[in-house]
Amino acid sequence: MSMTDDAADYTTLLVDEREDRLHVALNRPEVRNAIDATMVAELHDVCARLERDPRILLLSGTPAAEGRKGIFASGADIAQLRERRRGDALAGINSGIFVRIAQLPMPVIAALDGYALGGGAELAFAADFRLGTPSVRIGQPEPGLGITAGAGATWRLKELVGEPLAKEILLAGRILDADEALAARLITEVHESADLLDAAHALADRIAAQDPLAIRLTKTVFHAPRESHPVIDTLAQGILFESDAKFARMDAFLAKRASKGQQA
Repeated sequence: MSMTDDAADYTTLLVDEREDRLHVALNRPEVRNAIDATMVAELHDVCARLERDPRILLLSGTPAAEGRKGIFASGADIAQLRERRRGDALAGINSGIFVRIAQLPMPVIAALDGYALGGGAELAFAADFRLGTPSVRIGQPEPGLGITAGAGATWRLKELVGEPLAKEILLAGRILDADEALAARLITEVHESADLLDAAHALADRIAAQDPLAIRLTKTVFHAPRESHPVIDTLAQGILFESDAKFARMDAFLAKRASKGQQA
């Protein structure tokens, strides 16, 4: 993975920058990609870049290697978490960055290999899409450490998999394997570790083939509160009806249909 000049100073992330996407790999393999304060700060920097220049974000962890399983993120850094107090909790250190990731203008894809536990799972839940490998394991072990899953799982997980399964994960320590996560639609595709990033990029390619402004507005409308509809839908459509891309794409569609009709 190549790093951009702007990302050269990152110590917990590897960044591959392309015209239409940013691939960010968590890079603390010595501690199973535990999410620490430095990683949070660097993820905030990534978000700032994507807010200024909206592109697809692809998140991954450490890929599998010979004799070693891949890993997305084992959770928050317990050594740092041990020392945090009430003020740190109220500051919402992890929840703040996960909300910011979820609210990025363009879609976010999480490619999960191996453990996605605790804060690692909550980071994955903030993504719009989650792909996994056969070795993926997703869960929230926080109550076993005397805390709660305080960075989004208590509300995002219920929306993603429904209340009964969410309670099993949050209250009974259930860890989902790949088959269970796929059945619950928590992940939507399963690929071997060697193929995971190719599959994630293929999904990014399908998104990138759409009109970027239409994707941005569709994501905004999708996540808008129920009471804002249908007004927000109408406003978004009004903006798109005047866009140059709408005319160019519809003209191309009509020309292609006309060409097929003549050939028939």
